[in-house]
Amino acid sequence: MNYDWTLWLTFALIGVVATTLPRASFIVLGERASLPEGVLKALRYAPAAALAAIVVPDVVLVNGAVDIINPKLGAALGAVLATQLSRNPWLPFIVGMAALWLLR
Repeated sequence: MNYDWTLWLTFALIGVVATTLPRASFIVLGERASLPEGVLKALRYAPAAALAAIVVPDVVLVNGAVDIINPKLGAALGAVLATQLSRNPWLPFIVGMAALWLLR
């Protein structure tokens, strides 16, 4: 027997349940169910952690290996330094791109 359709149906149902149920629970339950304070504090760092998980490997790795002498790493450090020294939102972009251009 060919069970391909049952496998795909199982994948679809798991996908619907795994994505819809957690999201709908907050809408349906509303204020009756709230998250603990520790979880709320931890969730504040989720966007920064996700961004770091996306950016850091691209900045640090060259051809799959860590390379300290890396133009992207120098540009990222320059952008971070510009962020710490100024509140101008455009300065990190300008400094980072200028550093990348000069280091390449």
